[in-house]
Amino acid sequence: MSMKASMIIDKDFKIGEVDSRIYGSFIEHLGRAVYGGIYEPGHPQADEQGFRADVLELVKGLDVPIVRYPGGNFVSGYNWEDGIGPIEERKKRLDLAWRTIEPNLVGLNEFMDWCRKANTEAMMAVNLGTRGPDEARDIIEYSNIQGGTYWSDLRIAHGYKAPHNIKTWCLGNEMDGPWQTGSKTAAEYGRTACETAKVMKWVDPSIELVACGSSSLTMPTFPDWEATVLEHTYDHVDYISLHQYYGNRDKDSANFLAQSMGMDRFIHTVISTADYIQAKKRGKKKINLSFDEWNVWYHSNEADRRIEPWSIAPPQLEDIYNHEDALLVGCMLISMLKRADRVKMACLAQLVNVIAPIMTANGGAAWKQTIYYPYMHASVFGRGTALVPLIKSPKYDAKDYTDVPYLEAVAVHNEDKSEVTIFAVNRHLEEALPLELDLRSFGDCRVIEHIVLENDDLKASNTMDAQDRVKPHTGGNAAISSNSQIQAVLGKASWNVIRLKLV
Repeated sequence: MSMKASMIIDKDFKIGEVDSRIYGSFIEHLGRAVYGGIYEPGHPQADEQGFRADVLELVKGLDVPIVRYPGGNFVSGYNWEDGIGPIEERKKRLDLAWRTIEPNLVGLNEFMDWCRKANTEAMMAVNLGTRGPDEARDIIEYSNIQGGTYWSDLRIAHGYKAPHNIKTWCLGNEMDGPWQTGSKTAAEYGRTACETAKVMKWVDPSIELVACGSSSLTMPTFPDWEATVLEHTYDHVDYISLHQYYGNRDKDSANFLAQSMGMDRFIHTVISTADYIQAKKRGKKKINLSFDEWNVWYHSNEADRRIEPWSIAPPQLEDIYNHEDALLVGCMLISMLKRADRVKMACLAQLVNVIAPIMTANGGAAWKQTIYYPYMHASVFGRGTALVPLIKSPKYDAKDYTDVPYLEAVAVHNEDKSEVTIFAVNRHLEEALPLELDLRSFGDCRVIEHIVLENDDLKASNTMDAQDRVKPHTGGNAAISSNSQIQAVLGKASWNVIRLKLV
């Protein structure tokens, strides 16, 4: 087998415009995501509202365009009214989703303040587990109406004269899951989501709505769930959601890094199902995809089983990520960019402490996990038009996948900046991969930089005491060989960002 790969990109072979919201994230009232994560009054770097400035800086470094809130499983038993008004009057509630106590010190208004500080927008979820259209019409009136009604005037009385103008809303969360408070059949959820969508758009016709798709591609009702839900909601919603997490419980790294191929198939199946319903409805509207939960999640499962119930903000779902996790996160980002024509929003779940790129110590430091880096690189450099990658690569067979290309890659053309960025993962665990890039339609170019994330230890991770054990460098060897030809060698098990300036 020849260990050599090639990739041709042409400026006219476009996948689609990259919607910046594909680089979104997620904050749920779960574990230390809020309390001890974004919010910790008394911390040396807490601002006047209790938000940690050091965390805000790390979030801003990711250039996160949108953040989903407040859940997640949490939202299916959440009364949003508990989180508004004077903090001292708010009720403590049992959160059945995660078996904790929710103190409601942070709610809708505080989260919107945090969004403004983080330079991001909100993707708000409504409770369709224990509640329905009535609650949804109230929260959107409170959030988006200027004034002159009960709920909008109440917001003004709470100190927020201008409406929040939240434009993206999720119609519940994972309603197919038996673990969900108020879970439903596809027909039950479809009817509720349809009626909820109607009243929400009657209040504010400018909003966009996301219907719940399957909780994962392994659900027994997938993809019938999507077909049934869209039968009911097609006329009223704009997106269908996808959720998927991966792990390496079997300690099979070659198979682990191939799992993004399953994500490719998941995306393809949901697009096919949405297009089938469009055809069946004889509709003109394309339903796009919101991959609003995705990540690696498995490291913390055992520790979570030992947490005592009914505490406040225990350390739940605190995966400590290693180098190979960052590689798969890079592959997952590439999977979504390869369907940027239809995947228009996505949320890395989650943002701080809970299966997150950012970790904190209560009262102490905040630091970057390994997965921070591919997420940051894609968000910062992956804006523009995704281009079809014509790839030739040697392949391997893994336990669950066959014909896995060692090279996983995509290119993004930022016409405004006259730049092309290639994101590439070498999945080979032992050998470097020579790569020939052909930008034949772009003419002359030069290499701005070749960023590499690599480590000899696939299990190496960043901790509070060793925060830079895994971090990228700019010593990659990509170089122009002739006109629009670029040669590079991708190190074994590496994430690469090759940035090119068009001249």
